[in-house]
Amino acid sequence: MVPLWMFLVVSAALFSTGLYGVLARRNAIAILMSIELMLNAALINIVAFWRYQAPENVGGQVFAAFVFVVAAAETAVGLALIILIYRRHQSVIAEDVNVLKW
Repeated sequence: MVPLWMFLVVSAALFSTGLYGVLARRNAIAILMSIELMLNAALINIVAFWRYQAPENVGGQVFAAFVFVVAAAETAVGLALIILIYRRHQSVIAEDVNVLKW
C-alpha cells in the first residue's frame, strides 16, 4: 500500500506546477490548464485523505465526484470565454484583454 505522504508529495508538486503556470504564463489556455492542475491536486488530496481516514464512508467519494464535476464545468465555461475573447481580439494573451465590456 502506498503511504499517505507520497500522495501528499505528488499533490504538492502538482499544485506547485499549476500555481507556477498561473503566475508565469501569459496564454489564457495555459492559465486554464494550470488551474486544472491545481484542482486535480486538490482532488488527489481529497481521495487520499478519504482512503486513509474513513474508507468505509462514501462521503469522500461523493465530495471527490462533486469537485470533478465542478472542474469540468469550470473548464467548459473557461474555454467558452477564451474562444469568445479570441474571436473578438484575435489573441488569447491574458494581458491583451484588459476590457470587460465592448
